[in-house]
Amino acid sequence: MIRAYFEEEEFSGTEFTNETFTKGEYENCEFINCRLSSLDLSDFTFVDCQFQNCDLSTSKLNNTAFSNVRFKNCKLLGLQFDQCHSYMFSVQFENCQLNLASFYQRKMKKTVFRKCHLLEVDFSETDISNSIFQECNLEGAIFDHTNLEKTDLSSSYGFIIDPDNNKLKKARFSVRGLPGLLGKYDLKIED
Repeated sequence: MIRAYFEEEEFSGTEFTNETFTKGEYENCEFINCRLSSLDLSDFTFVDCQFQNCDLSTSKLNNTAFSNVRFKNCKLLGLQFDQCHSYMFSVQFENCQLNLASFYQRKMKKTVFRKCHLLEVDFSETDISNSIFQECNLEGAIFDHTNLEKTDLSSSYGFIIDPDNNKLKKARFSVRGLPGLLGKYDLKIED
């Protein structure tokens, strides 16, 4: 079966449905102010694409390929990135709402999260080493057997990370992040 192929196209202000969004490969495409929420994006391929001011909340991502894809000012609630195709998985997020998303067991070294809401996101068994979390809200995020080595969390807040249960070698934290690292010890930390 021949798959549809789209290259260097811009989609702007479109409200897609499963019937109007063609399954295929999208390369160097831009999606601006588009609504793609609750769609079945299974087996779609996105390479070097950018999503800006888009809503993809609760869409299905079974075997979806994201390679060098940037999300800016997007609503990505409840997305199961752990179901995406693992080959060349590479994403970046800026000013996005990723609440209730899952990156379970995903390998995503050097990923950038800037000014994102990551409430109750599942990072269990995820390799996010060498990543940057810049000014992110991580309240309720799950870190369980997560590789955070050399990851910068120095400007982020709201996280609870058990140092005994995660890899943290050379990770960066600020003093205000200490309660999130030492909470299980019931210590009183003062300035």
